[in-house]
Amino acid sequence: MSRALTFPFDAPPPPGETIEVAPGVKWLRMPLPFALDHINLWLIAGPDGWTLVDTGYGDAPTRALWERHVERALGERPIARIVVTHYHPDHAGNAAWLAARFGVTVQMTMAEYLTGHAVHGQTSGYSLADTCALFRSHGMSDEHLAALAGRGNAYRRGVPELPTRFARIFAGEALRLGPLEWRVIGGYGHSPEHAALHSGDRGLLISGDMLLPRISTNVSVWPAEAYGDPLARFLGSLDAFVALPERTLVLPSHGLPFRGIAARVAALREHHDARLSELRAAIAAAGHPVSAADVVPVLFRRELDLQQRFFALGEAIAHLNHLAATGGAVRLIGPDGTIRFASAGGA
Repeated sequence: MSRALTFPFDAPPPPGETIEVAPGVKWLRMPLPFALDHINLWLIAGPDGWTLVDTGYGDAPTRALWERHVERALGERPIARIVVTHYHPDHAGNAAWLAARFGVTVQMTMAEYLTGHAVHGQTSGYSLADTCALFRSHGMSDEHLAALAGRGNAYRRGVPELPTRFARIFAGEALRLGPLEWRVIGGYGHSPEHAALHSGDRGLLISGDMLLPRISTNVSVWPAEAYGDPLARFLGSLDAFVALPERTLVLPSHGLPFRGIAARVAALREHHDARLSELRAAIAAAGHPVSAADVVPVLFRRELDLQQRFFALGEAIAHLNHLAATGGAVRLIGPDGTIRFASAGGA
C-alpha cells in the first residue's frame, strides 16, 4: 500500500473567501492566535440555509471575518444549524454568538457540551488550579507553573460564552444536513466525545481533529481523569476511520483536504508506537523513576512556548499512563503526591 496522501487542493481559501470542495459543501478558513495559526470550517448547503460545522476562535479578528462571510459567502442563505465537533475553543468559540445571531440551536455531543461548561466555569476538576496541581505532581517547574497560572482562564478568551442549551448528537447517529445524510463517528482521547461526520453519498469525511494530514492530534491527560488512558481511546477510535472507503475525501480542521485515510491512520499508529518505545528506553536509561516533565524533551525535541508546554506535558502524561496501563512502566506515587514512572520489573 502506498503511504502517500493525495491533496486535491493546492492552497486554502483566502481570508473571507470560500472554496467549494464538493457540490454544496464549502471550505472556509479562520485565523488562530497560536503557533497552529488556522482552523478550517465547513458549510453544507440546504434548502433552509447553511449547516455550519465548527465556528472558529471567539476573538475580534475571527468575528470580523465572520461579518465578511455573512455579507458574501452565505449569500441569501442564513445559517440554519450549527454542529460543533468538540468543545475546544477554535471549534466552539463562536457557537453561542452565531447561534444567537441566527436563532438556531447548537448540535454537539453531551460530553463535549458539559466539558466545555466545566472548563469555562472552572468546576468539576477542570479548573486552572486543578491543572497546576496535576502538572506539579508530574514535575513541572515552579517557573513554568507560575507562567501557566498567570495566563488565567485561557479557555474563556477563546470562548467568551457557551450555549446554555443544545441538541444532543450521538455516535452512530445519522444526521440530515442539507440534502445529505451524515453519520456521526465518535472519537475519543483528543476530547471526551468528538463527533466526526461522514457522508457516504458524497464520499466526504469532516474529521475535525481526529485525522489531520501533517500533524499528530494532541492526546492529553487532564486533572478530572488523572490516571486515565486517553491514548488507548484515541488509537481505538481510529478503527472506525480505517473502515471508510479509500476514495473518501477527508476535510480536516487543520491542514489541507486529503485522500488516504488508511495511510494516515497507519502513520499515526506508527508515530505513537515510536514515542512509546522511546519513552520505555528513556525510563530504562535513566536508572531511576522519572517524571512526565523529565521526558517531555524525549517527545518534543524543540523549544516550546507556554501554550505548547501546556499540551506537551499533558501528552507526556498520556503516554506514560498508557505505558502504566499496558505493563510497559510502573507508576509510583510518593507520600507528597509526586508521580514518577519506572521500568516494569525495575521499580
